Amino acid sequence: MDFKNYFHESQTILNQFISDEENFNNLHQAGALMVGAINAGNKIFSCGNGGSMSDAMHFAEELSGRFRNDRRALPAIAIADPTHITCTANDYGYKYIFSRYLEALGKEGDVLLAISTSGNSENVVEAAIRAKEMGIKVIALTGKDGGKLALLADVEIRSPHSQFSDHAQEIHIKIIHALIGWIEANI
Repeated sequence: MDFKNYFHESQTILNQFISDEENFNNLHQAGALMVGAINAGNKIFSCGNGGSMSDAMHFAEELSGRFRNDRRALPAIAIADPTHITCTANDYGYKYIFSRYLEALGKEGDVLLAISTSGNSENVVEAAIRAKEMGIKVIALTGKDGGKLALLADVEIRSPHSQFSDHAQEIHIKIIHALIGWIEANI
């Protein structure tokens, strides 16, 4: 791997994202849904697999803890409890690890930040399906063609297509930080 080429690829994908105004409209819509949920006394859940789970956890901890400014703790929960995940996977199947958590703790008016670089992670898609049934708004961070998740999202924010998921994840973390900053400024 050529390091310089790697960073040029990342820069090209970021420039593609920035050049599409629809991405900024979607960010604004997503931020407004999240702030609206918090202001109404609801919470934001987040989920994803692997690196996307790490992003989901990062999103939640920045809201419940602190990002840039001192402010009240905000109700954000990453679906990442290993005991819940292993119990549910063992008893019901890996497909249901996120949807069962939403079923237990979610309610109408909450928001789900569903993260999948392919848009086709079966358990993330299942969570979005369950969220919609429960009146929970779905904000999807996707890549490639958006996959099944794009069709379920109230708001989809898609990373430009790239061959590997790492570049999509780089865009996702920028989106996450931008959303957190916007929420802090508008709460």
